[in-house]
Amino acid sequence: MLTTVVFIIFVALVFDFINGFHDAANSIATVVSTRVLTPLQAVIWAGFFNFIAAFAFGVHVATTVGKGVVETSIVDQWVILAALAGAIVWDLMTWYWGLPTSSSHALIGGLAGAGVAKAGLGSLVVGGLVKIGIFMILAPLLGLVLGFAMMLLTMRTFSAATPGRVDRVFRRGQLVSAAAYSIGHGTNDAQKTMGVITVLLFSTGHLGPEFYVPFWVILAAGAALGLGTTFGGWRIVKTMGMRITKLRPIGGFSAETAGAITLIGTALAGIPVSTTHTISGAIMGVGAVQRFSAVRWGVAGRIVWAWIFTIPASAAIAAAVWLVIRPLAP
Repeated sequence: MLTTVVFIIFVALVFDFINGFHDAANSIATVVSTRVLTPLQAVIWAGFFNFIAAFAFGVHVATTVGKGVVETSIVDQWVILAALAGAIVWDLMTWYWGLPTSSSHALIGGLAGAGVAKAGLGSLVVGGLVKIGIFMILAPLLGLVLGFAMMLLTMRTFSAATPGRVDRVFRRGQLVSAAAYSIGHGTNDAQKTMGVITVLLFSTGHLGPEFYVPFWVILAAGAALGLGTTFGGWRIVKTMGMRITKLRPIGGFSAETAGAITLIGTALAGIPVSTTHTISGAIMGVGAVQRFSAVRWGVAGRIVWAWIFTIPASAAIAAAVWLVIRPLAP
């Protein structure tokens, strides 16, 4: 039993690494596309603040993922292994296609699919899934509205400044906004893996009678996400930072600030939202301030379709994996 648990924890940390690798674009696309930092400088910057974030705003999201997707009574190591497999496979597929999908929703879909495969629809925590579903829609809308508002505010504040001065100010400002966004990213995404590892320990009797997130789990998940971000995912950077709309430092600052506000706010509320959806919406909002046609809505449409398919696709993969591995399990 212990060997199996250790192996699944390792798989969970691999998922966290891939999450950082896949979602590196969320943290660095804007600051790279505006040429404020080189790609290497950007991933190191983002990876550091991803790691710091693991200790910044509590573990509310981890608790929601651990207890708010499927009933803890039906969760065992095989459900968690299948869920992780579904999320990892979908993340790697969409990374290969260059699509910035949500690793968070892939993991949630994986948990739901494996849980249903084992115990039917009654295993799902409806209230938790409804909350996640609502913010699946609200997160990109909040990002879009806040990105639009931040861009308008900064443009009006600096309307009398020369373009050169605006560029200099926001090239420095992007260092701060990129750090804030990376903290928001780490606060949300590392906690999903914390939640999965914690529910694994709880369901196998290695945590005791109380559900809580151990410090070593916080440390390991934060480190894995930060390391994955440091390796980066350049295919998605190109989509996020260059194909949706053309960004300047003032736009990059506005998008990152809007994304950071949304992510940190939802993390404090314990709501697992998609960092990908949030920053994509913020970038679209920034682009729409210039003119509606500045946003490449065809690319945005491809991204939205990938978002829609993420939960059902990862759920289907996880269910299939559970059906294969469960008969082989002791």
